[in-house]
Amino acid sequence: MFSKYRQTFNQNFTEARYNAMLADINAQFGFEVAFKICETPIFIPPALKARLEEAGYAIWQQVNSEHYRREMHRAIPPHLVVPNDTDMPVFAAIDFAIGKDENGELIPQLIELQGFPSLFAFQHFIAGMFKKHYGLPDNLTHFFPAELQQNEGLYLGKLRKAIVADAAPENTILLEIMPEKQKTRIDFACTERFLGVKPVCITAVRKDGKKLYYEQDGKKIWIDRIYNRVIFDELSQRTDLPLHFSFTDALDVQWAGHPNWFFKMSKFTLPFLDSPYVPKTYFLHKLTAIPEDLENYVLKPLFSFAGAGVKFDVTRADVDAIPDSERSNYVLMRKVTYEPVIETLDYPAKAELRLLFVNVNGQMELLTNLVRLSKGKMMGVDFNKGMTWVGGTIGFFER
Repeated sequence: MFSKYRQTFNQNFTEARYNAMLADINAQFGFEVAFKICETPIFIPPALKARLEEAGYAIWQQVNSEHYRREMHRAIPPHLVVPNDTDMPVFAAIDFAIGKDENGELIPQLIELQGFPSLFAFQHFIAGMFKKHYGLPDNLTHFFPAELQQNEGLYLGKLRKAIVADAAPENTILLEIMPEKQKTRIDFACTERFLGVKPVCITAVRKDGKKLYYEQDGKKIWIDRIYNRVIFDELSQRTDLPLHFSFTDALDVQWAGHPNWFFKMSKFTLPFLDSPYVPKTYFLHKLTAIPEDLENYVLKPLFSFAGAGVKFDVTRADVDAIPDSERSNYVLMRKVTYEPVIETLDYPAKAELRLLFVNVNGQMELLTNLVRLSKGKMMGVDFNKGMTWVGGTIGFFER
């Protein structure tokens, strides 16, 4: 994609530059990044950028429609409803496969969406690392809004307003399960560097009436605002954790963002969307007949994370194995085709691009992106021989 930048990058690429970037990152934070950082960013041509913006905002408008708002409460399991819900999410992430339309033009096709934070801090950091170590031209940016392209400091200002708001950084925490062991630890470290917000393990949080606090150097630190990074799917499986409060308690705390949006903007949303950028998706329990061409569908459980339980090569036996009582927890989604359009030093890679939105003054605003590259059937996997060039990265486009 965007061949003039791609060709120059590939011609100038060296393993030494890549390894120097990784060493720089690891030295700055004192630990190794737990996920694969790709050897390359991607370069997004103007036509695809325009389609991404059109697709992302159109999907958000449907999520924000009166029709879906009447339905979204059903997405939340009754035993996980958290009090003091908000009218809008603070964060949203929308994932697209990059494919081609009938005219051979690049087109985004929706894979998933979530009303939950992603790597907002790390993506800003890694963009700087690519520019520093690869000497990318100044006219390339990872930001969508023109104002951020001219003043990168505004990005951290918007992020600070979303996460910290009117609270003090000391009284704002990034809440996670054993944050030092999470693969996304590097994003937590970047968040602390940029905003002064510390990652705190959920087991270290204590409750005093309706207030929450944690202790640091023998001092009780009251928690006014929680940047929530806890995945309910993981939390439900960790029955070994000594917890001192529950999300469902009536708490005197602000959420950034509110846990209910983890469900309200999720795979549950997919069947309600109607767009040329959204493959047809059906609740399994609402199908009067199972499609005969199941090989053209993906079977997805609603309440899972990071691809757990997803079946790509669906058979009738897979569907029949799901009890009628559980079918409301699954969707069948028409498969999309990832096109190998990212030229590397041996064979092309496929791309999945995540649009990252933040609620800015009551409006969802598309700020930046996250990209994963793959040369295999699943994102982040290389089933072939040759140079890797897969993993997490970021997309640049011209200012």
